[in-house]
Amino acid sequence: MVQVTELGYMGLGVKSLKDWKDYATKILALEVADEGEPGRCYLRMDYWHHRFILEEDGTDDLNFLGFRVAGQEEFREMYRKLTNAGIEVRIGSDAEAADRRVLEVMKLKDASGFPIEIFHGPQVQFDKPFHPGRRMHGRFKTGDGGMGHLIQKETVGFEKTYEFYKLLGMRGGIEYRIPFPGLDKPFDLMFMHCNARDHTVAFGPPGEKRINHMMIEVEEFDDVGLTYEIVRQAGIPITMMPGRHANDHMYSFYFMNPSGWMCEVGWGARPATHQSEYYQRDTYGHEQNQEVMKKGLMEV
Repeated sequence: MVQVTELGYMGLGVKSLKDWKDYATKILALEVADEGEPGRCYLRMDYWHHRFILEEDGTDDLNFLGFRVAGQEEFREMYRKLTNAGIEVRIGSDAEAADRRVLEVMKLKDASGFPIEIFHGPQVQFDKPFHPGRRMHGRFKTGDGGMGHLIQKETVGFEKTYEFYKLLGMRGGIEYRIPFPGLDKPFDLMFMHCNARDHTVAFGPPGEKRINHMMIEVEEFDDVGLTYEIVRQAGIPITMMPGRHANDHMYSFYFMNPSGWMCEVGWGARPATHQSEYYQRDTYGHEQNQEVMKKGLMEV
């Protein structure tokens, strides 16, 4: 059965392209690719032309997600599957595909009405090795797992959200059920995966923005420590201290970006178990910055 294979790219709206270029290179170690398009640049983390499209539109939020299918036949089968399920889908023009540096793209909205794209044939530049914006001990872990993961907002409930992403071939469910004093029931978080990465998208935390955080994974443990040191020296607020998640076993920490949501840099995640289980807390660490929590940001 046809399914998406990875989160290939994401589009971010920002207020300041200059601030994001500095942050992307000096803090995250991503490579900026500026091709002279007004109000736009790209961020690389491997051989792909880009993994992020930054557009200076003032939103400071997630604009769209790009999910990959294997090829032309899968692209057409996914289109038929979605239209047969009553989903409104539009095949992008040649110009729209070229704008994304892919062979074909379709555009639709998820159950909450947020834009997503499904594509095949990304431009891969093996003639242009990835050049990090600052020194790294290793490289970013992408490959079959895609560019990373994110937690985003949903507005229609877990059941409708799950059913939509199941149409894309994802699977998953509740992985955290966290008890909170004073609440009559635990707080749930739902995670969905489409490849060996434990999760590609997740849902649950409230917030004004569509995106809660994005995670990029490194191949070397020391790059988590190096990033932590750089973040602290730059005076960037750390929202969650280093620790290890219970669900994917990722060792990571969280910190703010110029758009007012969070980035996570992690290492050492285990593959998806493809079986249901839940946790009430992380393995250790990940203490939350209560001052940031008071401003409405929430994470597990």
